[in-house]
Amino acid sequence: MMHHISRTERAQMAMAFEVCAWGKPGNVDRCHDYPDTKLEHFLASVIFCRPAFEKAEQRQGSVGALIREATILTGRHKGGNTHFGAFILLIPLIMGGTIREASEIVRQTTVQDALDFYDAFAHTAVRVREEDELDINDPQAKDELVKRNMTFFDIMEYSAPHDLVASEITNGFHLTRYTADLLIRNQNEQNPISKVFLSLLSQYPDTFIAKKYGDAASELVREQAARVVAGEISAAALDDFCLENGYNPGSLADIMISGLYIALGEGWEWDH
Repeated sequence: MMHHISRTERAQMAMAFEVCAWGKPGNVDRCHDYPDTKLEHFLASVIFCRPAFEKAEQRQGSVGALIREATILTGRHKGGNTHFGAFILLIPLIMGGTIREASEIVRQTTVQDALDFYDAFAHTAVRVREEDELDINDPQAKDELVKRNMTFFDIMEYSAPHDLVASEITNGFHLTRYTADLLIRNQNEQNPISKVFLSLLSQYPDTFIAKKYGDAASELVREQAARVVAGEISAAALDDFCLENGYNPGSLADIMISGLYIALGEGWEWDH
């Protein structure tokens, strides 16, 4: 049994457990790094973000401002964007405590939250679609937000059709809930995080891959993951394929983190 841990600690544990699992095709884990982003960068990020999480737990500050603070805090390492998508999910979850309350919190966000979110985005190297009219790198984008009176929730709704993390915000964290349920169901398995991650990857084309390489690439990775789940190819073969092509399923990694956060709060045992 785990003694009581705070929401902040639970969120940090979720981030650490996700990156320290192994056999998650294409992503940084305890077995391999990327040239510019290493396991140590992710672990530094877990530590650096704590002040923003603590404020979220005490409901000091708003969603956009806290996502921006967490992003700036973790920008102090040299490994680039490590947890931006995870912060978008975790900040409302920490503030609300439950999925239902988090869903209410994001619906009550303001235009100022949207502006703060755009500032946070500017601190990352996150890719946006070229055809996106609300380009994060365009200085006039913020003026356009104000003109359209768009809240943080509105931005997520705008992005949801092509972004799994944004879709989570607007759809009541449904994949987060599903991931937590899968983790609880598989907690007695060996390496349950990897097993659940592969299950997610076999069902949902990763939008982070799609933004970099197009929808066909993300669908190809999904098909290959389905072959792993069916026992037709090994997870190691899929990992090699992803690494050779630069396909990293970052959106599903973010959802794995939010799923772990919920599962840990519901008694998921990680130390079997």
